[in-house]
Amino acid sequence: MSNKMRRAALLVAVTAAAAQETTRRPAIDVEHYAIQAEIRPEAHSLAATVEVRFRPQEENTYTAVFELHNALNVSKVEDEQGRPIQATRSRPDFTVRLTFPEVLPTGQIKTVRFYYDGVLRGREESPVYGIKFAAIQPDYAFLLYPARWFPVSGYTTDRYTADLRITVPEGYRVVCSGSEKSDRAASGKVAYSFRVSQPSFPGSLAVSRSDPAQIAAEGISTTVFFRGPHAEMAGAYAQETARVLTYLTGVFGLAPQANLTLFETEEGAPNGYSAGGIVFLSPRGIGREVNGRLLANQIARQWWGHLVSPVTRNHLWITNGAARYAELLYLHHTAGEAAFASALKDTYIEALTVDNPPLSQSGRWEDYAPELWASTAGKGAAVYHMLRTVIGEEPFFKLLKEVPDRSAWRSVSTDEFRRVTEELTGSNLQYFFIQWIESSGAPEFRMEYTIFRTQKGFRVVGKVAQDLDTFRMPVELKIETEGNPEMKTIEVVGTSSEFVVETFGKPKNVILDPNHKVLRLDDSIRVAVAIRRGEQFAEVGEFAEALKEYQKALEVNRYSSLAHYRIGEIFFLQNNYQSAANEFRAALDGDLDPPWVEVWSHINLGKIFDLTGQRERAINEYQQAIRTKDNTQGAQEEAAKYLKEPYQRPAPSY
Repeated sequence: MSNKMRRAALLVAVTAAAAQETTRRPAIDVEHYAIQAEIRPEAHSLAATVEVRFRPQEENTYTAVFELHNALNVSKVEDEQGRPIQATRSRPDFTVRLTFPEVLPTGQIKTVRFYYDGVLRGREESPVYGIKFAAIQPDYAFLLYPARWFPVSGYTTDRYTADLRITVPEGYRVVCSGSEKSDRAASGKVAYSFRVSQPSFPGSLAVSRSDPAQIAAEGISTTVFFRGPHAEMAGAYAQETARVLTYLTGVFGLAPQANLTLFETEEGAPNGYSAGGIVFLSPRGIGREVNGRLLANQIARQWWGHLVSPVTRNHLWITNGAARYAELLYLHHTAGEAAFASALKDTYIEALTVDNPPLSQSGRWEDYAPELWASTAGKGAAVYHMLRTVIGEEPFFKLLKEVPDRSAWRSVSTDEFRRVTEELTGSNLQYFFIQWIESSGAPEFRMEYTIFRTQKGFRVVGKVAQDLDTFRMPVELKIETEGNPEMKTIEVVGTSSEFVVETFGKPKNVILDPNHKVLRLDDSIRVAVAIRRGEQFAEVGEFAEALKEYQKALEVNRYSSLAHYRIGEIFFLQNNYQSAANEFRAALDGDLDPPWVEVWSHINLGKIFDLTGQRERAINEYQQAIRTKDNTQGAQEEAAKYLKEPYQRPAPSY
């Protein structure tokens, strides 16, 4: 499938998700799963019998709908008396619709039993487009909840308990959430049983033929199933896991599970996925160095996702935003204020790439769509940070413990989150949640002011204008004086807000929101947002749309080195070497923000000169790249490589 077709498919999926918001499936509340499955690694297959206990939530309905991976073939479905139930597959949306012979009594327990089997090599179409959540290989396997490898209802919102009995050949072991026991099954087989008694989202599991590394650090024992070249990183990852878990316990309170298991998946799987007590990491996610930010994000989901979950997908900002903000907090803990500020700025930029819908309608996005992460994780984290500035440090960090404590093992809504916040602060914060959760858009401040001398010092009288009529937010003012700068807070309300502040020192300059705590636009942010959108288009091969976004960035800042560099990359991929060279030169003549643009522009110019038979000019560019001493993404090794031998165009992939 081409990149353009992939993008089209994603748009269709998003449209379908939006349609699902208005055409709801008959509601049921799943209470418990009893899953018996046999996994045959050599055959890449599984066979399962799954008993589902649920309560119908709507009157006069004859149907119940479950999601199930299309690669799994349902042989029959029975009720509690063993009577057959009509089951209809809908492959476009990965569902199985059960039609019962009589009306399902509202609120009364109903039990059905699914029988199915199938092959999951990891190459099958995934219920989450383009992302692999299930694969059974001869030496290992992973079956994650988003793969819908068992019948799912109320994905990510309907909490349930579970009993699982997973049979595998002798020599294999099974990793799953819950209390564990094992016993010998039939000849040459072992059955592992797991019980999850607290309602959450159990069912993600892994199978391994190799023994794990058991590593203790800081009083925490971590079990690591890494393979091949990553096996030697088990110790470093276990130590970092202990550090992250210790830190986040201080932020969020006692962890739902003290010791964690790390399991390596395979290429094509998400970089990270968190299940109860287990963190699944892809080879790319593991990388060559310990990925502390990824670990922090995924481990935070032990609280925000498992212990507490959103009541519907329109409230995903609560959990996804908390996980992303935990990642930023841990970065601040380990790398300091500058690293935190830089990462926070990137998060704000990501958040601003999506204008609509507001967070309260984020359920319209397809699962794992870039737009979903930009809104619920990016903007969600921005909401947490802005809330921190509004209510103060002590109430904010108390809130991060209070919500998981009060809502343990259940779902939470935005209204409930707001009520807890208001209780802790004694303030009415409805305006904040209306602005950042229920509304879309971001302000762009314009300020004018006049300075007057008074008997006690100086007075700054000014006005702040912006375009959002319902906007209300306390905003910091930094007044630079001949002495120490003075910080004030003013209330910005509506499209025009006047302010008066008194200072002792003579003001030299007045800066509104100097630390960019408010999610807002200005010229530098507008450039960064346009470039980020262009990068998103380029990733899926939509080069024409990417170029439009990069041009928007240059309309605001013609000297943006990053915009010129990204345009040069596209021209280079299209073999338009003269235009690419022009853009890389423009990047070198621009603002050199970020600094790595310099070294890689020289390297790419060297490649262009090699391809066009100008070896001396190519060598000069590689030497200039080395002189920068910038080794971002292995730039120095790359330049040294082509100093020794000329760059050659890769052979076509077709």
